[in-house]
Amino acid sequence: MQSSPGILARGPWDPAQVRVSWRADPFEPAASATEAADVELEALRRRGSPSHDGLAARLVDFHAEDGLLSLELQPVRWALRLISAQAAHSLSVLCLVRAADGRWLAGRRARWLASWAGRWALGAGGSVEVDENPAHAMGRELLEEWSVEPDRLRIEALVLLPSEVVLMVGQAWLAEGANVVPDDEHDSFAWWPAEIGEWPVEADEPLRRMATLLA
Repeated sequence: MQSSPGILARGPWDPAQVRVSWRADPFEPAASATEAADVELEALRRRGSPSHDGLAARLVDFHAEDGLLSLELQPVRWALRLISAQAAHSLSVLCLVRAADGRWLAGRRARWLASWAGRWALGAGGSVEVDENPAHAMGRELLEEWSVEPDRLRIEALVLLPSEVVLMVGQAWLAEGANVVPDDEHDSFAWWPAEIGEWPVEADEPLRRMATLLA
């Protein structure tokens, strides 16, 4: 698997086309990564976050061929995704959400969160639980964060970030008239126009790049 940040694989795939196998043995990080994760976790707790450590998923290997995305995953310490380097290919999902008319769902994330605290983000996202299929994790996060289920869902890409976190990026469309209800991870939300060039000033450049990739 490539070590430089960028797109690892480009879909689209239907959720049924994502195949997953799990290793039984948890990943053992370097001591320096463990120490860095401890520091970040303590800082998160001082901010009043209810987040707790545990096991999540890391991407060991993948293959994209014959219309399938095959993933080999392994349990890994959740807190490794908090560090700025050596995140060990910890896997997270990001599901961008579209209204039936093409508008984009954006939410301002609460200041106690582990990532993008106090910033605007698109859709829903989070870690992948042990033995979970990441495609299913997208639907779970969408239900937990916005109390809706997708009318249709598509897996778009695997992306490696500079921190060594891997994002599985998807896109969900809601049914006509669907009503979203934000959870306590968001202190505000808005529907941004379908045309990315018409987005408000709070839509920063990473969000515009991600949406442009999918649009």
